[in-house]
Amino acid sequence: MRRTAMNRFLVLLLLAGCAAAPDYKRPAVELPAAWKESAPAAVQDGRWWAIYGDAALNSLVEDSLKANADLAVAIARVDEARALVRDAEASFYPTVDANAVRKRTLSSTQTGLLPPGVPRELNNTRISLDVAYEVDLWGRLRTTAHAARADLLATEAARDTVRIALAADVAKTYFALRSLDGQVEATRRTLALREDALGLQRKRFDGGLISEFEFRQLEAEAAATRAQLPPLERERDAQEAALSVLLGRTPREIFENSIRRNAGAEEKAMAAVVPAGLPSELLLRRPDLVEAEQRLIAANARVAVARTAYFPSISLTGNLGTEAAAMRNLFSGPAGIWGLAAAIAQPIFSGGRLQAQTEAAQARERQLVARYQGAIQNAFREVRGALAAQTRARESFEAEDQRAASLVTALRLARLRYENGLASQLEMIDAERNLLAAEIARYEALRAQRAAVADLYKALGG
Repeated sequence: MRRTAMNRFLVLLLLAGCAAAPDYKRPAVELPAAWKESAPAAVQDGRWWAIYGDAALNSLVEDSLKANADLAVAIARVDEARALVRDAEASFYPTVDANAVRKRTLSSTQTGLLPPGVPRELNNTRISLDVAYEVDLWGRLRTTAHAARADLLATEAARDTVRIALAADVAKTYFALRSLDGQVEATRRTLALREDALGLQRKRFDGGLISEFEFRQLEAEAAATRAQLPPLERERDAQEAALSVLLGRTPREIFENSIRRNAGAEEKAMAAVVPAGLPSELLLRRPDLVEAEQRLIAANARVAVARTAYFPSISLTGNLGTEAAAMRNLFSGPAGIWGLAAAIAQPIFSGGRLQAQTEAAQARERQLVARYQGAIQNAFREVRGALAAQTRARESFEAEDQRAASLVTALRLARLRYENGLASQLEMIDAERNLLAAEIARYEALRAQRAAVADLYKALGG
């Protein structure tokens, strides 16, 4: 009979251990074998922005990684998660507390409760070491620590996501700033030509060589070009301020300082990025997907923790010390005290609270499964879009570059025709207007192509 009871107890222990163990399995996801288009070459040290070959950009990205506020928050969260892991793992060990109590009491003689021969005034001094330890029979503490470690890995992945996004944002804002520099320069150059020509035509108008209609048209063209400058300069100032914030500059630096950029850089599109056929399993290393999976692992472990609430909790306590009425007797032999205790608590009825807590933990796990699967879908969508965008952006830039080159020739021919009396100045101004629009479109297409490369590396997790 005793053996049967012991066997049942051992079976209960085995079942309880299984119930407390995490049973995580990565959700099945159907992945493509490889990308349909070319993917960028791997970057050995993670400094993917060096592919642009721009020393000023390299310096700006390094500055942002040192001083950006959002990244500082993400790093602090990692430190917090690391501390929480140590806190969870500390529960594996017993706690030891030192206690010292000095009491002095006076009892009433008018209540009839004071026993005969017992003095009204009592003194008591107690010094002890108290030890408490929870027996992790069902794995609750180990599984809680497992969940905390998964949270730490998720937080580290979130920090890496912030780093990659920050580098991409700095690169995109920097090239937007460079693009606006070029647009402002082209507009000012065209405006200078228009105003020089307008000054000459004003003299001709005053001399009666051209009509007021022709002069006012020329004047309106110069004003239209002048009106293009303020919006471009306003947008450039906004981009410079945004980049200063990304770099973690102080308020004074944001307000007063400018961003150094490589003004002499060659304004050409980047070469196509290769090689092709990157295995799609590599995308699962993307930090945001790592974070989503680690959050799922932590949730799975907490389901196991919730199940342990059905089983008894076993705790051991003990104390060792000394106690005496008089301080002079505190460390004498008869003053020594000690105690040992073992306690077991088994939930019997909780009104369905334990079941509800388990079901809530399971529901949170299902949420994170769906979130993880959705994150994978979104990641492949971003990669596919980024691969297509960099190709199409390069094609667009090449077309705009050819258009601008053709209009340079067209403007030269229009000036020759005007100087030889074969065309009016309005025709030449029309050619200038077309060239300015083409140059602005070319700068914008170049910005889009460089931004597409940054988006592609961001989509691939750096």
